Amino acid sequence: MDSIDLRLIDLLRENARSSYAELARKVGLSAPAVHERVGKLEAAGTIRGYRADVDHEAVGLGVTALIGIVEDSGADTDDVLTAVRAMPEVESCYFMAGVESYQLIVRVGTIAELEQLIVRINRTPGVASTRTAIALSTKWENRPQPGGV
Repeated sequence: MDSIDLRLIDLLRENARSSYAELARKVGLSAPAVHERVGKLEAAGTIRGYRADVDHEAVGLGVTALIGIVEDSGADTDDVLTAVRAMPEVESCYFMAGVESYQLIVRVGTIAELEQLIVRINRTPGVASTRTAIALSTKWENRPQPGGV
């Protein structure tokens, strides 16, 4: 991966709907060359997909929370992950160093729905406890990293 590939990644993170012609103008290559490079980045798994940046509140998911999961000592990690992955409210799951095994980012419509989700997570075999923090507002998220990802 060279500096042009890194610049293409930056540009696509800013606007994934950019045309190959627009990207080509910004990196100084032809549109077919950019198309080929982007295709290689996709095939290699460097670019994993393209998503719409949605206003969560506008689609009824106005409550964002971070839930830390502490596994019990006899937990089957794969079973816990399978159960969590099946919960559509869970947007992201991070494996953590420290007391908590996982940190989840979840989105729901109401505090009552959050309560129900926390109960479901706590009832999951292998989960010893959870710790939840509710986001009061989102200042920014998914911000592209400057300077080559």
